[in-house]
Amino acid sequence: MRRVSIFGATGSIGQNTIDLIARDPGAYDVVALTGGKNIAQLAEDAKKLNAKVAVTAFEDCLAPLRAALAGTGIEAAAGEAALIEAASRPADWVMSAIVGAAGLAPGLRALETGATLALANKESMVCAGPLVMQTARRHEARILPVDSEHSAVFQALIGEDISAVERVVITASGGAFRDWPIEALASATPDQAATHPNWDMGQRITIDSASMFNKALELIETKEFFGFTPDQIEAVVHPESLIHALVGFRDGALMAHVGPPDMRHAIGFALHYPDRKALPVHRLDLAQIATLSFRPADEARWPALRLAREVMQTGGLAGAVFNAAKERALDAFIEKRIGFTRMTDVVEAVLNKLSAHPGHIDAGITLDNVREADHLARQTADDVIRQANWNN
Repeated sequence: MRRVSIFGATGSIGQNTIDLIARDPGAYDVVALTGGKNIAQLAEDAKKLNAKVAVTAFEDCLAPLRAALAGTGIEAAAGEAALIEAASRPADWVMSAIVGAAGLAPGLRALETGATLALANKESMVCAGPLVMQTARRHEARILPVDSEHSAVFQALIGEDISAVERVVITASGGAFRDWPIEALASATPDQAATHPNWDMGQRITIDSASMFNKALELIETKEFFGFTPDQIEAVVHPESLIHALVGFRDGALMAHVGPPDMRHAIGFALHYPDRKALPVHRLDLAQIATLSFRPADEARWPALRLAREVMQTGGLAGAVFNAAKERALDAFIEKRIGFTRMTDVVEAVLNKLSAHPGHIDAGITLDNVREADHLARQTADDVIRQANWNN
C-alpha cells in the first residue's frame, strides 16, 4: 500500500487527485490532506480517504475543522508550522498543489524526506527552481511534473537524449480573451476573465490564463525543470487545447503529446509512474476533431510572455519577484482596483524597481532569500498600485 499526501487537496488539482485515489482506495494509505478555508470539503475528503491528519493553512479555521472531524480519530491541525510538520511525515508520493509561493516550503520538506513529489505548484520552480532541484538531488528524491504542459514534455522525452532537443513548444489556449480585439482588453472585468473556454479551473488560474501570466510562469518552469535555454522555449496558441506540448529534435522531428483537456491524465501519469494505468478520461475521436489549429503567441496582446523571457535571462530571484508581483496585481484586478492590462504594468514596474537595487534580485537562492524577495515584491507592488492609482 502506497503512502500518499495531498497538499492543496480542496483545489481543482487536489480534487482530481482525490477522484483518482478514491477509485482504488485499497491501494493507498492517505497520510495527510491540506487545504485552505473550505473546511467542509477538507473534512469530507479526510473522512472519505481515512487520512491520518487534515491541515488547514488558516489558524482561525482550526476549531471548525476539529468540530467537523470529531469522533473520527483524524488529527486536525492548522497554520504554516502544521503544514511543514505534515510534509515531514513519511510518504511515498506527495502531491504539491498549494497555489502560489506558499507551496514552496512544504514541497521542499517533502523532498527532504525522499518522497516522490508530484509538482503542480509551478511557483516553486519559478521562485526557486535551482533550490528545488538541488534539494531533490541531495535527498535522492524524484520530482514528476503535473502541469499538463510539463507532463507532456516529460513524457515526450522518455527514452530520448535530451542533448538532441532543439526546441520545446508549450501550447496555450489563449484564455477567455483570445478572440477579443486588443483594444477591448483594458475594459475586461474579473468575471469575464474567469471564464475559460476549455478548462475547468479555479478563478485565479483562469484569470492568469486570460492574461497569459500562467503561460509565462510555465515558460520559466520549463527552463528550470528541464534545463533548456530561454531561446529553446517557445509558446504558441492552440485553441483546441488537445496538444499540450511539443518537443523538437535536431533531426527536424516534432514529438507531440495529444490528449483531452483533463488534468487527471497528468495527475494519473505522475501517480502511477513509471507504469501507465487506465484512467477515466475521454478518448479522442480524431475524425471528429478534424482540425488542430495554431496561432502566434502575440507578445503585444500578452506582454507577460515578454516579461517571462526577461526573467529567464536575468535569473537569480527575478522569478520570485515576478511571481509575487503577479499575485498582488491579480489581487488588485479581482478587487477592481486596477484594470486587466494594468497587471503587466505593475509586474514590470516592480521588476524594474527591484533590479535597480543590488542585493534584491541577484542574491543567492535560499528559502530565506526567496521569502524576503517575495515579501519585498508584494510591498513594492502595493506601493506601485497605490501611487499610480491605476483603475483602468
